[in-house]
Amino acid sequence: MAINTILMDFKVSEPTKLDSGSNIQTDVHQVLEKFIPGLNMHMMQDCGADGLLILWSGPKSCLVTLRAFRGPGLVSISIEYYRGDEDEALLTFDQCRALECQIKDTLGACKGKILPALRRGATLDVYMTTSDERVLEYDFDELLFEEQTPFQKVQIFHSPTFGNMLVLDDLQNLADSDLVYTETLMQRGKENFEGKEVLILGGGDGALLWELLKEKPKFVTMLEIDDVVMQSCKKYLRKCCGTCLDTYDAENYKIIVGDCIKWLDQYISDGKTFDYVFGDLTDIPLSTTPQGEIWDFIRLILNKALKVLKPSGKFMTHGNGISCPTALAMYEEQLKKLETPVDFSRDHAFVPSFMEDWVFYQVWRKQ
Repeated sequence: MAINTILMDFKVSEPTKLDSGSNIQTDVHQVLEKFIPGLNMHMMQDCGADGLLILWSGPKSCLVTLRAFRGPGLVSISIEYYRGDEDEALLTFDQCRALECQIKDTLGACKGKILPALRRGATLDVYMTTSDERVLEYDFDELLFEEQTPFQKVQIFHSPTFGNMLVLDDLQNLADSDLVYTETLMQRGKENFEGKEVLILGGGDGALLWELLKEKPKFVTMLEIDDVVMQSCKKYLRKCCGTCLDTYDAENYKIIVGDCIKWLDQYISDGKTFDYVFGDLTDIPLSTTPQGEIWDFIRLILNKALKVLKPSGKFMTHGNGISCPTALAMYEEQLKKLETPVDFSRDHAFVPSFMEDWVFYQVWRKQ
């Protein structure tokens, strides 16, 4: 069950063709009637230079809206209707394409575009965004898990394309398809973890811990604040986490459910150090300046993590999409202003379920 919205837009090379509202109403109505019989016009408002607005209603409680912008010669048409689970579509996509072509010819437009129906208000939300806030549509067919914890909203969806997918606060986190994310974060094949002591900040999906254990480290400590994430991934994301979330205390690793800031402070006080510290926490935010709660948290984590690194150790973390150069540049500027002088490198990989290239950072003390 969902509200279906079909969007069309047209560019008219001679805007004077949009001068007569009555002609547009008559001509477009005749085309629409071929595809949606029984349309009734409810309103036509001619706003002169500001444009034209026409509303029709029809079957399946559909509402058709035409908006003409005379100055730039642009026309937008939306067809909105409610579709139940057992209902057929008001228009198939092939019919939509045919409708768009006929309206384009009727308007004398030089360009036209139609989008597949957007499904809004459905029980299963299939829309998310890229890192730079462009719309993505997923093929989710089942919501396997959902819970609002004191820290975040935790969901796991199933996708025929990506497998099971963890979503935190409506943001893609990790899917069965995303081994490349974990391998790039840990720089597999470039870093040697054998016999090393490793600290993971966050990492509740278990994927990083599982892959690190394959590299024969001396010991891995993982600090995750939200046990619900781990319990849900233990059940539904086993392709990523394997069996490492089945127990929180093993011979070569320990998972601590708690606030990583408090534990970092404890490690600093005790003089405890690690060969590698992974920041598998929040992404770099999109903002005009590096200010605000998330930026403060990022700087806090960086400064504390560096204090528990051995002199030759590395802090490794994920950044954001490669399509967010301003945010990435701000993060790199923050790296240059830390309490401890550092050098850094970056890598990137296309993450299947993100449908975009993602950037990862490696940070170490200046020698």
